[in-house]
Amino acid sequence: MHLIFSTKGRIHFLHEDIRDPLHAYCATVLANLGCQPTQINSVEDHIHILFDLGRTTSISKAVENVKSNSSRWLKTQERSLGNFSWQNGYAAFAVEASNVRHVQTYIVNQAEHHHSETFQEEYRRFLTANGIEFDEQYMWD
Repeated sequence: MHLIFSTKGRIHFLHEDIRDPLHAYCATVLANLGCQPTQINSVEDHIHILFDLGRTTSISKAVENVKSNSSRWLKTQERSLGNFSWQNGYAAFAVEASNVRHVQTYIVNQAEHHHSETFQEEYRRFLTANGIEFDEQYMWD
């Protein structure tokens, strides 16, 4: 599964020093659910997580656990993150085995491709490419 979600209001909370520990924390949360993390990366305002969904875990359970636990954890890391929260929504896409390496590379290169594309543009592109209809008024919180 390729999971994408942003900080609430796309506030740039995820500074470079917190990203690696955040990725490790999210990986642990997923592993504890029986979901094997494959690749995690983030930029200032959103995160991409590629993982194998465990056979007894629903996508909604995995997302709820990753978002709620990482949000609580982030708030304890430093005073500037005391008001941190993730957006209410998320996007999750199944990834064919033959595309895993491509998605891993895409996730690794987040900072590079966000020089020319905003999170909102990226999110719309993913939804459109996967045939998911959306209403802008409900997407951005």
